[in-house]
Amino acid sequence: MELSLRQREAFARDGYLVIPGVKSTAEIAAMRARAEAIVDAFDEREPMTIFTTGDERTKNDAYFLTSGATIRCFFEAEAFDAQGRLAQPKVLSINKIGHALHDLDPVFERFSHGRTLHAIAVGVGLAQPLVYQSMYIFKQPNIGGEVRWHQDATYFVTDPLSVTTFWFALEAADTTNGCLWVQPGGHRTPLRERFRVDAGGAALERLDPTPWPRQTDAVPVEVDAGTLVLFHGLLPHYSAPNRSPRSRHAYTLHAVDASARYPATNWLQRAPDFPARGFLADSAVRQRVRLA
Repeated sequence: MELSLRQREAFARDGYLVIPGVKSTAEIAAMRARAEAIVDAFDEREPMTIFTTGDERTKNDAYFLTSGATIRCFFEAEAFDAQGRLAQPKVLSINKIGHALHDLDPVFERFSHGRTLHAIAVGVGLAQPLVYQSMYIFKQPNIGGEVRWHQDATYFVTDPLSVTTFWFALEAADTTNGCLWVQPGGHRTPLRERFRVDAGGAALERLDPTPWPRQTDAVPVEVDAGTLVLFHGLLPHYSAPNRSPRSRHAYTLHAVDASARYPATNWLQRAPDFPARGFLADSAVRQRVRLA
């Protein structure tokens, strides 16, 4: 599936591209079933790790910072009652699963690789794409947390900048259940923040005072299940809380170009024996699956 000239021009102009029908109903069903099985196997008693983009302290613990080479579950901030107990079933309490699903699980590996995705990546400028991260995002009914305005390059700086996000809708997403909002053309604005990890710890650094978009400058990305939304690493985007009775499951991959320099201060690092792979990597899944 090669991108047309019109699609490539739209991505260059707007910083994002919507491609319907990339994934089938059967592929989506397999992903959702596997995600449910991973959550079912997860011991919710320890650790009680919450993920929220509203508090960067949630990204400053070892459970998060060492999750790039394994499969881990993270809770919604509103999943707990005043006594610190889960207020609803575990499967309705998880914010996301991350961050090496595409390398460590057979179902996710099949979904995350193939000629179609490679061709799309090349079409938007990744000559040698490497997939560093994967996330299954639940956007739970009633308690799905807000994802604040941000740019994905904040978490995946390369030189030159190359990170590109592949966002797959596993359910219909609209303004009632927390769909994506983007600023068309916003990829031409500066990188505002950098999440940096070094010997001193993890910190979110402010790089540029450019304000985040106003609501009047944003457009909702309402899509059906099976749709792929591509966006540039500098594109500002966010999603509102989900207060509806419907979930909004999605799956994301973050890819960078192999020719770009990948700094040691990026939070997600790969060990020499666990390198990032491209979309055309062989289908043999690495036997390192562990839930921790």
